[in-house]
Amino acid sequence: MDDARGKKDPLEERIEALSSDDLRRALSVFEEKIHSAYAAYLNSCVHCGLCADSCHYYLVDKDVHSLPAYKLNLVVSVFKRYFDFAGKKFPGWVGAEELDQAMVKEWVDTLFGRCSLCGRCFLNCSMGLNIPYLIRTARSALAVLDLVPPGLDSTVATAIEKGNNMGIAEKDWIETVQWLEEELQKEVNDKDAKLPMDKKGAKLLYTVNPREPMFFPLSIVAVGKIFCAASESWTLPSEGYDVTNYALYSGDDESAGIISERLIQSMEKLGCQTLVLGECGHGFNSNRWEGPEWLSKKYPFEVKSILEVVADYIRQGRIKLDSSLNQEPITLHDPCNLVRLGGIVEEQRYILKHSAAQFVEMYPNREKNFCCGGGGGQLAMTRFSQRRLDAGKTKAEQIRKTGAKMVATPCHNCIDQLMELNKHYKLGVEIKTVCEIAANALVLDRGK
Repeated sequence: MDDARGKKDPLEERIEALSSDDLRRALSVFEEKIHSAYAAYLNSCVHCGLCADSCHYYLVDKDVHSLPAYKLNLVVSVFKRYFDFAGKKFPGWVGAEELDQAMVKEWVDTLFGRCSLCGRCFLNCSMGLNIPYLIRTARSALAVLDLVPPGLDSTVATAIEKGNNMGIAEKDWIETVQWLEEELQKEVNDKDAKLPMDKKGAKLLYTVNPREPMFFPLSIVAVGKIFCAASESWTLPSEGYDVTNYALYSGDDESAGIISERLIQSMEKLGCQTLVLGECGHGFNSNRWEGPEWLSKKYPFEVKSILEVVADYIRQGRIKLDSSLNQEPITLHDPCNLVRLGGIVEEQRYILKHSAAQFVEMYPNREKNFCCGGGGGQLAMTRFSQRRLDAGKTKAEQIRKTGAKMVATPCHNCIDQLMELNKHYKLGVEIKTVCEIAANALVLDRGK
């Protein structure tokens, strides 16, 4: 992919310069990550084609390169060539392929550029093949070769170097929270309302997507308002507050472990009881489920989504909501990493049913919902932007059919993509987090 001035694409230049030693390093990732159970998977595809209708890329472009089975075969064919007896002896008979520059180039374009790791193909696979795991394994091999597309690669690098993926300086983060605390006090008409920072021994430690202080500060005020209404003991940390982990998407397990470890360090430093993950789909999956795998240890504390916390407040009567305060019809987009891959399915619905006068489901929903197209690191990889917008057409049609005027989604990554789809497909909707909608419906007890 060269630019309009004919300048060579640096990524393609690196691919052309790959040596045989480089390719052997990439293959070593297969030996490390694909153990016997996954090796059995690799020979199980029966080419039934059921995965085709599950993929939001294929549904839109009908391109064979977008078929989940095709993407899977890119990985399987290389595995067979180097780690399967028949593939080593008779590669042409079993479809085994060498990992060379041409294959690496197709891996980058297809496995990064035509997949959001949403897992919907896995759900619909007649053989139960964990296709996203195998595609991520190939991404890990590309990460070893420094072939993660720019944008996604720099997002991970910024998080490693600066402590958060937006590169926000600690001083700026603290000053932003102080300013937002004043906004909260006006919102609840209480000069004693706090957005506590580094409060040792607080029950809950709350983490946010760095896009919130940078672009969506009212999301933080909304959660602060809910905590305030529930009289919760909580805190934000001055360091180690970034809930995101884009190394989940780049396939770089070492960086993923470093990023997740920072939240553990914040918990230990402040002595909190429960790590509460803000509204971020992949941040939830990374820190609730994948983090212990990357770090090879159990977390010595409870990890919850903010949705679980708020739903419990409603059940326990700790907060009161007036659904008439949100009159517009609201629908819900289910983030793949939170719902299909994360298991948080009903809490957001429970909150919205108590917060909105008209809650309308889109179809399909829950674990069968379609990806918005923004996951898998797609929003960071500008070279695939047009494909991302095209692949979001299915989601746009889902939203339009509901007739809703507002879309709720508990994920700031999804919000960014939905805002672009809203503009591109002229949906005419407003997009908010679940906590923003709940906070708007709060009935505050001024006597507390």
